[in-house]
Amino acid sequence: MRRELSHSDLVYETAAKSSAVVASPVAASWRRCLDVYHLAPEKAARPQRIEDGAFREARERMERLIGSSSEEVDRLYQTVGRSGCCIILSDAQGIVVDRRGAAGDDADFRSLGLWQQHVWTEACVGTNGIGTALADERPVIIHRDQHFLSANTGLSCATAPIRDHLGRVTAALDISTCRNDVTDMTLSMLSQAVREAAMRVEANLFRQAFAGARIVLVPQANSLTALLAVDQDDLVIGATRLARLALKLDDQLIAQGLPAADALREERGDPINDLDEAERAALRRALSRTQGNVSKAADILGLSRATLHRKLKRFNLQ
Repeated sequence: MRRELSHSDLVYETAAKSSAVVASPVAASWRRCLDVYHLAPEKAARPQRIEDGAFREARERMERLIGSSSEEVDRLYQTVGRSGCCIILSDAQGIVVDRRGAAGDDADFRSLGLWQQHVWTEACVGTNGIGTALADERPVIIHRDQHFLSANTGLSCATAPIRDHLGRVTAALDISTCRNDVTDMTLSMLSQAVREAAMRVEANLFRQAFAGARIVLVPQANSLTALLAVDQDDLVIGATRLARLALKLDDQLIAQGLPAADALREERGDPINDLDEAERAALRRALSRTQGNVSKAADILGLSRATLHRKLKRFNLQ
């Protein structure tokens, strides 16, 4: 009869199988922990606690993001905090910069290092929600014995990375629990909640970064975080990662000054040139602002009433 493997034996055996590493992100992370970070699953390692000065610097770098995410973190905690979960916000280096948790659970989470100033990268503590989400740049669920270290197999984590206005991973939002009755369905629900919260934080960051621009939702992407920032000349000046993927945009295209209509592949009903189109749009805006009063619209545009009538007739706006 086959003996039951210990957790550390399972890690070594699974990570040695190339087929498992290809098929499973968790197994791939276990392989990284062994081959790249030279960790041992049986070692009772704890998250590193950085010095006060380094933590203050990390907090200062994350000040805007912490402020932008506080409402979402609070809402997430109000939803799941009373069920024995804590909410963790880390920076891109895996440093816990903000958290929420019930006072009755604090001792357990503090003993595990799920506390401010602690580092949860894969290089530090192996496969875990925060570190693996940052390494893979995608949402993850790490459930109990999916953790690399045997010392962390009592934890279950659902984590989503947060991207800045340029599409770069800049933080991770995590829900962790020590409860041993957490089911796969419960974790799936927690994962959905943390992903949606991270998406709203990303949208907030993007809008703040392009506060003076018009924000356009990209319909092709079918996501609330597929956003374009468009200036007054209808040129794209910013795009979230999902918008970049959906529209095949990069920094070079954006820097060149790409018209939003071109980026969105909008079809034009009339074969008129850009100058005519701009003039027609200006006429329509002036009429709209004056509730159709031609005399007032002419004053706004600096035109005579007769000239405006000719232009309205030309563009069939009468």
